[in-house]
Amino acid sequence: MTEQAVDATPLMTHLKELKKRLMIAILAYVFGVLVLMNFSDIVFEFISAPIRAALPPGTPLVFLNAPDVFFTYLKIALVLSLFVTAPITFYQLWAFVAPGLYKNERRAFLGYFVSSLFLMIAGATFSFYVVFPLIFKFFLGFSTDLIQAMPAIKEYLTLVLKLLFAFGMSFQIPIIIMLLVRMDLVGTQALKDKRRYVIVWAFIFAAILTPPDIISQTLLALPMLLLYEVGIVLSHMAAKKAKEVEDNKEREL
Repeated sequence: MTEQAVDATPLMTHLKELKKRLMIAILAYVFGVLVLMNFSDIVFEFISAPIRAALPPGTPLVFLNAPDVFFTYLKIALVLSLFVTAPITFYQLWAFVAPGLYKNERRAFLGYFVSSLFLMIAGATFSFYVVFPLIFKFFLGFSTDLIQAMPAIKEYLTLVLKLLFAFGMSFQIPIIIMLLVRMDLVGTQALKDKRRYVIVWAFIFAAILTPPDIISQTLLALPMLLLYEVGIVLSHMAAKKAKEVEDNKEREL
């Protein structure tokens, strides 16, 4: 056996292992979509609660094209399956990555993952229970006796998923900042010095990701700015703790 063949063997083993893990995750996801299609109507009833509460009693949600209901339910199942099968997907990822990590790296990986998941759920919850009622009340407040709102389910679901994604991702800011500081790509002082630029970009991103109204834009930009400050504080605390551990090691030596 040549030296190249010996070197290629571990790589092929890793690729086969990766293929196996991906196949398990994909099959679990597809199975989840097939099962959750049966519950999409219940899920849609739940996520449509904010706009139904803002509409006059008895106002229906409509669909404009024959396939809209089917594709709306399919989209719900596709998105929901990502979250329902997330434990399986994460386990497959963890089973592939963990053997190559040190103990402290495994602990850090788990910590960042759990924190990221918690913040994403917090962002989605904030948007659903705080932002949605406000913006729908604002938009539907322009209805008159002559002009009545009859929201289409396709457009409503698209808007909801866009906002849930926007808020869920924006709540990842502390994690991103801590990772950047941990990898020495940026320092906490540099982050503090760039506050003025962050304020501008926060409102620009909020304007891009949300509907063209000042309420949703502000309700996205302000948490982003607050989470930016939280990220700086946490990064400073983590750096300080790491320095103390390093100093204690030097004293012991």
